[in-house]
Amino acid sequence: MTAVIEVENLTKRYRDTVAVDDVGFRIQKDAIYGLLGRNGAGKTTVMSILTAQNFATSGSVRVFGEDPYENPRVLSRMCFVRESQKYPDDAVPAHAFGSARLFFPRWDQALADRLIEDFQLPLRRPIKKLSRGQLSAVGVVIGLASRAEITFFDEPYLGLDAVARQIFYDRLLEDYSEHPRTVILSSHLIDEVANLIEKVIVLDGGTVVMDEDTDAVRDRAATIVGESAAVEAFVTGREVIHRESLGNVTSATVIGALDAADRNTLREARLEVAPVSLQQLIVRTTQNVAATRARIAAPVEEGALR
Repeated sequence: MTAVIEVENLTKRYRDTVAVDDVGFRIQKDAIYGLLGRNGAGKTTVMSILTAQNFATSGSVRVFGEDPYENPRVLSRMCFVRESQKYPDDAVPAHAFGSARLFFPRWDQALADRLIEDFQLPLRRPIKKLSRGQLSAVGVVIGLASRAEITFFDEPYLGLDAVARQIFYDRLLEDYSEHPRTVILSSHLIDEVANLIEKVIVLDGGTVVMDEDTDAVRDRAATIVGESAAVEAFVTGREVIHRESLGNVTSATVIGALDAADRNTLREARLEVAPVSLQQLIVRTTQNVAATRARIAAPVEEGALR
């Protein structure tokens, strides 16, 4: 597949804070990506650099094979919809859509009109007087109707209620199937977007901790539940990313696909296997990474006190 974004050794520092630390990944053409991670993981910083709204401290970013900074050939082919988007005080949604229609060469007005009706947007009300959900809907309309070759959604749907979010997901899939392009969704609502995304990149502490196809991620972990001694015997030698016990019952989430022999062992030991959702796996993985970092840092910190 063709890579439309290539990131190598990307680092961004703000004085004493490292927001992005030596990050590298590739984004393929015509796929829906989930750029996931907890707040402060570096997602918005990465997207801002990719869209030339921020500067890297070091490393390289190539979009369509070129540096995006002050490059209209690249910037006109991307759309960045962010939750904190600012508009002039006197702007109304009609102004925002009119400007977008002029900027994005692949703008589809019929799709914009349909989305405006779906979200019941008041076109002449000042944007500064819109509800948070209506403001989010303005961004969603621009992101979808632009039909940009690369579209970034940085949690612009936070203000939408469950019905409106489902409208967004449905319209995204409908239009993507007819007009494929590269879509990068940043979201903390991982379970909601799990069925949308084909590939997942997870950032934690400014570094990439997961970069895989979504189907492969789903198959890489399982939760083993049952009598504590039997669970511990089964998981010995395996990578355990989460463990909890209640009385004599233990639940352990392990990395690695289970083969036929594993499942036979589990049946004989009367242990249950529970699937791990994408959200659970990402949460457990980031927790495990954070715990590992803490263990590595602890001796240094203790030594510094002496």
